Amino acid sequence: MTAARLSPAARRDLLAAMKWITKDNPAAARALQQVVAKTAITIGEHPYAGSLRPDIVAAPFRCISLIGFPYVIVYHADRRPPLIARILHGARDLPVILRDL
Repeated sequence: MTAARLSPAARRDLLAAMKWITKDNPAAARALQQVVAKTAITIGEHPYAGSLRPDIVAAPFRCISLIGFPYVIVYHADRRPPLIARILHGARDLPVILRDL
């Protein structure tokens, strides 16, 4: 079982989200971390499970929504192991944020 790796930017994204959520609900912040870890395993085992979203980011990057959270994982599916590039709130302007990937 090989999990996808988190880039430094994805780690920062996750820590920032957890810090924000912890203000109101520490248990939810821990749950977010667990969902990200489980999704990283899924991506590692099935790199093409996520969707191509050319309206958001160019291939080979794919997107997968986190269950129970309004966050999107953006990852490089062709890397071995896959690389999670960003973990972003879905309400943000994703095409603008991701244009430099």
